[in-house]
Amino acid sequence: MGVLQEKSWNPYVAGALAGLLLVLSVFLTGKYFGASTTFVRAAAAVEQTVAAERVANLEYFLKNKARLDWQGMFVLAVLFGSLISASLSGERRAVAVPPMWERQFGPSRALRWGAAFFGGAIAMFGARLADG
Repeated sequence: MGVLQEKSWNPYVAGALAGLLLVLSVFLTGKYFGASTTFVRAAAAVEQTVAAERVANLEYFLKNKARLDWQGMFVLAVLFGSLISASLSGERRAVAVPPMWERQFGPSRALRWGAAFFGGAIAMFGARLADG
């Protein structure tokens, strides 16, 4: 087993710590942490790379130009933090269909990935609708 003895945290402790981190973020920077704008900026970078002439003057893409700011750094920190956490806990295997999902819905990767994509799309739509 790795340095971290537990593979998961108590959700109440994790939620409380995330709440404290949010309060600290607002207090120190005046900004809420989030990720939806970073994904929009990444999409804008791809759009501007493959179809620059079509999106060059669209207000939405001008407002959300690709740049690496605090929110982009936050998304990268989440990615690398999760990789470090998995490594320290000794959890190094990628699982296409976790046991909990398989018990509930069966072993289909396509179903899991489709559900994850659809759920993510709905969450992103809601976040963008709320200008988050």
